[in-house]
Amino acid sequence: MCSDTWQIYPNVRLGEGAILGHYVIIGEPPRGAVAGELPTAIGPGAVIRSHTVIYAGNRIGAQFQTGHGVLIREANEIGDDVSIGTHSIVEHHVVIGNRVRIHSNVFLPEYTILEEGAWVGPCVVFTNALYPLSPGAKENLRGPHLLPGAKIGANATLLPGVVIGRDALVGAGAVVVHDVPDGKVVVGNPARVIKDVAEIDAYALERYLLDDPGAVAGRHGGSVTDRPKHALGS
Repeated sequence: MCSDTWQIYPNVRLGEGAILGHYVIIGEPPRGAVAGELPTAIGPGAVIRSHTVIYAGNRIGAQFQTGHGVLIREANEIGDDVSIGTHSIVEHHVVIGNRVRIHSNVFLPEYTILEEGAWVGPCVVFTNALYPLSPGAKENLRGPHLLPGAKIGANATLLPGVVIGRDALVGAGAVVVHDVPDGKVVVGNPARVIKDVAEIDAYALERYLLDDPGAVAGRHGGSVTDRPKHALGS
């Protein structure tokens, strides 16, 4: 730990090797709770940067990282090796799997689910109220659900309850109003399917390397970056 300006409430368990920036608050009691009432656990190796506030009742895995000024509300489940970027907000009762990357200025409302390996670009907005302020709106909140490996481009908006399929790709600025099938690319407003992720050279190369990591160097006598540019999707 590197600062004497942070505040850690009672009943917080902070793993070994944690680094806390200035003005970090961990274990903030939510409305209706008293300090220390809800246990908060953060695994080893955390890097929690300045002005981040983590409410009580969160369970967070190892190697957790935040940018500056991140807000994480209560009662969330966050896995190992998760990164949440500067000024992003995670509301309560959100589930975030292992190795999820959330970039800066992202909003994740209540009841959102991000499964393992999902990736969320900067300024993405998830929503959970289909008809805000309508009767029963609060009782029917449903956040979006990202299946493993789903990727959301910058400035996209996801409507309540949509499911983004495994390894699917949502293009920058898209407005997603319906579920996205596994392995598809969607763009536009409203978002529509334009191709398979498998048709994108960069992802084809990724799968090729996963299948046989030594194949590229062996065939071309050099590293991956020695391949022709078109093979790298550039």
